[in-house]
Amino acid sequence: MDYVNAFWVGGAICALVQILLDKTKLLPGRVMVLLVCSGAVLGAVGIYEPFTKFAGAGATVPLLGFGNTLWKGMKTAIDESGFLGLFTGGFTACAAGVSAALIFGYLASLIFHSKMRK
Repeated sequence: MDYVNAFWVGGAICALVQILLDKTKLLPGRVMVLLVCSGAVLGAVGIYEPFTKFAGAGATVPLLGFGNTLWKGMKTAIDESGFLGLFTGGFTACAAGVSAALIFGYLASLIFHSKMRK
Protein backbone atom coordinates (compact mmCIF):
# COMPACT_ATOMS: atom_id res chain seq x y z
CA MET A 1 0.00 0.00 0.00
CA ASP A 2 2.98 2.32 0.54
CA TYR A 3 3.76 2.20 -3.18
CA VAL A 4 0.17 2.97 -4.11
CA ASN A 5 0.02 5.98 -1.78
CA ALA A 6 3.35 7.28 -3.06
CA PHE A 7 2.19 6.86 -6.66
CA TRP A 8 -1.13 8.62 -6.37
CA VAL A 9 0.09 11.43 -4.10
CA GLY A 10 3.12 12.17 -6.30
CA GLY A 11 0.89 11.99 -9.38
CA ALA A 12 -1.66 14.33 -7.82
CA ILE A 13 1.05 16.87 -6.96
CA CYS A 14 2.38 16.74 -10.51
CA ALA A 15 -1.13 16.99 -11.98
CA LEU A 16 -1.93 20.04 -9.85
CA VAL A 17 1.31 21.70 -10.92
CA GLN A 18 0.56 20.95 -14.57
CA ILE A 19 -2.92 22.46 -14.21
CA LEU A 20 -1.35 25.51 -12.57
CA LEU A 21 1.08 25.87 -15.48
CA ASP A 22 -1.66 25.43 -18.09
CA LYS A 23 -4.33 27.65 -16.55
CA THR A 24 -2.21 30.58 -15.34
CA LYS A 25 0.43 32.79 -16.87
CA LEU A 26 3.00 31.78 -14.26
CA LEU A 27 6.35 30.81 -15.68
CA PRO A 28 7.84 27.42 -14.75
CA GLY A 29 10.59 28.99 -12.64
CA ARG A 30 8.06 30.85 -10.53
CA VAL A 31 5.98 27.73 -10.04
CA MET A 32 9.11 25.88 -8.89
CA VAL A 33 9.87 28.62 -6.37
CA LEU A 34 6.24 28.50 -5.23
CA LEU A 35 6.53 24.75 -4.64
CA VAL A 36 9.76 25.00 -2.65
CA CYS A 37 8.41 27.84 -0.52
CA SER A 38 5.12 26.00 0.01
CA GLY A 39 7.00 22.92 1.22
CA ALA A 40 8.98 25.04 3.66
CA VAL A 41 5.85 26.77 4.98
CA LEU A 42 3.94 23.48 5.31
CA GLY A 43 6.91 22.05 7.19
CA ALA A 44 7.08 25.06 9.50
CA VAL A 45 3.37 24.80 10.28
CA GLY A 46 3.71 21.08 11.00
CA ILE A 47 1.51 19.77 8.20
CA TYR A 48 4.17 18.26 5.96
CA GLU A 49 5.60 15.70 8.37
CA PRO A 50 2.35 13.70 8.77
CA PHE A 51 1.86 14.04 5.01
CA THR A 52 5.25 12.41 4.35
CA LYS A 53 4.46 9.61 6.81
CA PHE A 54 1.37 8.80 4.73
CA ALA A 55 2.70 9.36 1.21
CA GLY A 56 6.40 8.47 1.54
CA ALA A 57 8.36 9.20 -1.63
CA GLY A 58 5.24 10.63 -3.27
CA ALA A 59 5.60 13.60 -0.93
CA THR A 60 9.37 13.80 -0.49
CA VAL A 61 10.54 13.56 -4.10
CA PRO A 62 8.68 16.57 -5.63
CA LEU A 63 9.88 20.10 -4.98
CA LEU A 64 7.57 20.39 -2.00
CA GLY A 65 9.79 17.83 -0.28
CA PHE A 66 12.89 19.85 -1.14
CA GLY A 67 11.39 22.90 0.55
CA ASN A 68 10.54 20.82 3.60
CA THR A 69 14.09 19.44 3.71
CA LEU A 70 15.47 22.99 3.61
CA TRP A 71 13.16 23.97 6.46
CA LYS A 72 14.12 21.01 8.65
CA GLY A 73 17.82 21.69 8.05
CA MET A 74 17.44 25.35 8.92
CA LYS A 75 15.43 24.57 12.04
CA THR A 76 18.04 22.08 13.27
CA ALA A 77 20.94 24.43 12.51
CA ILE A 78 19.24 27.38 14.20
CA ASP A 79 18.70 25.27 17.33
CA GLU A 80 22.40 24.28 17.32
CA SER A 81 24.17 27.41 16.02
CA GLY A 82 21.73 30.25 16.56
CA PHE A 83 21.38 32.95 13.93
CA LEU A 84 24.20 31.59 11.79
CA GLY A 85 22.21 28.38 11.31
CA LEU A 86 19.73 30.39 9.27
CA PHE A 87 22.33 30.59 6.52
CA THR A 88 24.00 27.18 6.83
CA GLY A 89 21.19 24.78 7.73
CA GLY A 90 19.59 24.50 4.31
CA PHE A 91 22.89 23.76 2.64
CA THR A 92 23.89 20.98 4.99
CA ALA A 93 20.43 19.37 4.88
CA CYS A 94 20.21 19.13 1.10
CA ALA A 95 23.88 18.76 0.20
CA ALA A 96 23.72 15.01 -0.47
CA GLY A 97 20.69 15.29 -2.77
CA VAL A 98 22.06 18.21 -4.74
CA SER A 99 25.47 16.56 -5.04
CA ALA A 100 23.91 13.32 -6.27
CA ALA A 101 21.86 15.21 -8.87
CA LEU A 102 24.96 16.98 -10.16
CA ILE A 103 27.11 13.84 -10.24
CA PHE A 104 24.49 11.64 -11.91
CA GLY A 105 23.59 14.41 -14.36
CA TYR A 106 27.24 14.72 -15.35
CA LEU A 107 27.62 10.94 -15.71
CA ALA A 108 24.48 10.80 -17.88
CA SER A 109 25.88 13.53 -20.12
CA LEU A 110 29.07 11.49 -20.57
CA ILE A 111 27.21 8.29 -21.37
CA PHE A 112 24.66 9.75 -23.77
CA HIS A 113 26.90 12.40 -25.43
CA SER A 114 24.48 15.27 -25.01
CA LYS A 115 24.78 18.18 -27.42
CA MET A 116 23.43 21.70 -27.48
CA ARG A 117 20.51 22.28 -29.82
CA LYS A 118 20.84 24.97 -32.44
